[in-house]
Amino acid sequence: MLTLYSAPATCALASHIALEQAGADYRVERVDFKSSQQRSPEYLKLNPRGRVPALVTEHGVLTETPAILLYIAQRFPEARLAPFDDPWALGQLNAFCSYLCSTVHVAHAHGRRGARWADDPAAWEAMKAKVPQTVGDGFAMIETEFFKGPWVMGERYTLADPYLYTLATWMEGDGVDPARFPKVAEHRSRMAALPAVQKVLAAEA
Repeated sequence: MLTLYSAPATCALASHIALEQAGADYRVERVDFKSSQQRSPEYLKLNPRGRVPALVTEHGVLTETPAILLYIAQRFPEARLAPFDDPWALGQLNAFCSYLCSTVHVAHAHGRRGARWADDPAAWEAMKAKVPQTVGDGFAMIETEFFKGPWVMGERYTLADPYLYTLATWMEGDGVDPARFPKVAEHRSRMAALPAVQKVLAAEA
């Protein structure tokens, strides 16, 4: 059985949805951020980065959302979460997930984790003030350049969909109006209607 270490309102939601969608045999261990459990010696032994998600497998612990999503897709090929039969489509999928990880998520984090990049509280406030623009710019790129519809990669649901959904649920908190991005907003609604997503959201509530 796989074990996913997760926390509510984090990017671990994407991996949780992917596990459920793939029909995996898994369990979820909640990491309590309010009590700083992610910095406890026990958790740091499991994941020295002190973050979620972390997926415990029979081979070891895997971290970083794009890697975990790809692992789930490869481990459960019958779920068809990635186009392994098409190198170009797989490359596009990886490009999209990399963009979410390296650009959109980082822009979001500037509003809450400024201490990662600067020691001056004034710099933290400057980063926070920029978040609506930088996150909005990220979703504008997704809306106009990446998103094919009705799913991220087109007609086929892939691991990119729970990842986009997860970050899209943060838009309002980042000061971004979803109405600016109708394709992304419609995708968020479509994802929220899926039984697997509803089950995961209920479990994380």
